[in-house]
Amino acid sequence: MSDWNDTVIKEFHDNDGTTGMFGRDLVILHTIGARSGEPRPTPARAVRDGGDWVVTATAGGAPRDPAWAHNLRVHPEFDLEFAGPEHGIETVGVRATEVAEPERTELYERFVAVQASFAEYREKTERVFPVFRLTTR
Repeated sequence: MSDWNDTVIKEFHDNDGTTGMFGRDLVILHTIGARSGEPRPTPARAVRDGGDWVVTATAGGAPRDPAWAHNLRVHPEFDLEFAGPEHGIETVGVRATEVAEPERTELYERFVAVQASFAEYREKTERVFPVFRLTTR
């Protein structure tokens, strides 16, 4: 895990689910490594869509999907940590489903509306960023 991920996850845990960069919109994906089978905690910005969470695998506009996107495709069931409705952190089991077009673009635009850098990521690569719906199992 990167130092940046470690720092963000620590801030999330130390502040009951709130971070300076993401507020209470950060989730921790406890994915399972596609090859290793080992747990891989990864922070991600999420938007809510009804009772689901939606995350997108931008990797900051990198030309390749981040490893966690591949992990979700191989092991779609995992635990998710999120900021509870009042204070504190809650954990729930979820199942990830990769979202197809045209819904993928519609949901991605919700990320752009929340944080301008999501629009900038599209300028860095021709890659279409995967969007995953996380549904409580």
